[in-house]
Amino acid sequence: MRYRFLGNTGVRVSEYGFGTMSFGDIADEKTSRSMFDRCREAGINFFDCANVYADGRSEEILSECIRDCRDEVVVTSKVYFPTGDDVNARGASRKHIRSAVEASLRRLNTDFIDLYFIHRFDDMTALEDTLRTLDDLISEGKILYPAVSNFAAWQVEKALGIAKQEGFARVECIQPMYNLVKRQAEVEILPMAAAENLAVTPYSPLGGGLFTGKYGADKRPEEGRLMENKMYETRYGADWNFEVAGQFTGYAQSHGFAPAALALAWVGSHPAITAPLIGARNLDQLNEALQAVDLEMSAEMRQEIAALSPAPPPATDRNEESTEHNYGIR
Repeated sequence: MRYRFLGNTGVRVSEYGFGTMSFGDIADEKTSRSMFDRCREAGINFFDCANVYADGRSEEILSECIRDCRDEVVVTSKVYFPTGDDVNARGASRKHIRSAVEASLRRLNTDFIDLYFIHRFDDMTALEDTLRTLDDLISEGKILYPAVSNFAAWQVEKALGIAKQEGFARVECIQPMYNLVKRQAEVEILPMAAAENLAVTPYSPLGGGLFTGKYGADKRPEEGRLMENKMYETRYGADWNFEVAGQFTGYAQSHGFAPAALALAWVGSHPAITAPLIGARNLDQLNEALQAVDLEMSAEMRQEIAALSPAPPPATDRNEESTEHNYGIR
């Protein structure tokens, strides 16, 4: 396992992290513990969580897992999505963040959270107030570094500008969706992260299971998140996604790789990526994904895989600039 610096923090994290969304949900406590132990055995020290995963149960199970190694692991949690029926039990307001972080600290049974993510941009709360609240939590020792998930590039840059102007701790990590059929991050988010030296820990590198070898143009299993979860069905339900998945599986098998491992390695090979998040239901899935650690992704292989799906247009929509039909560069 290799380790990479997390933005400007000086903290090093494993080149793959583990997402604990399955803890207490599709993975019971025993299975969750076995996956955590396997991750530690493989050298993973980055564990991503959120207050809404399994209604808080994921944090509780993770707390038991990290009990004897708290100082050796980097733990995250998140705030934004509803945590109850109260009208204020959601968002990135000072009120909700304060309530949510205290609840997460209790469930995680820890004095501090290493990375605390705003799970989604809050259109109804002044970003200055959100960032000031995070800065206060750092001063109080409850979180170490602010982070954001599902933010557009302009929203991250706005946060960086406010932090610099006001003297707040800056966002150090972003968490976008990124995989072979969700490549919008390549347009502005990943170039911005590289320019600002922000850590990037993308989620859904396997496309909710799309790139595990189970799906294809004419191949749809009866079970799995893409078939059972309306959110994932909406996200990945277009026919072309399954066509890409089938082509990708064929490519992986022809080169002797487990599809899940190759999909993870492809995401991790982007130069702006710090640590893709592995997600697994059980130990078998995790072991297959961990094969990515020993998989060397050449530039040629990365390009061959990228060619299996449509590349997003550039931010300016001047697609001619990637061809010889342009005014040239400096």
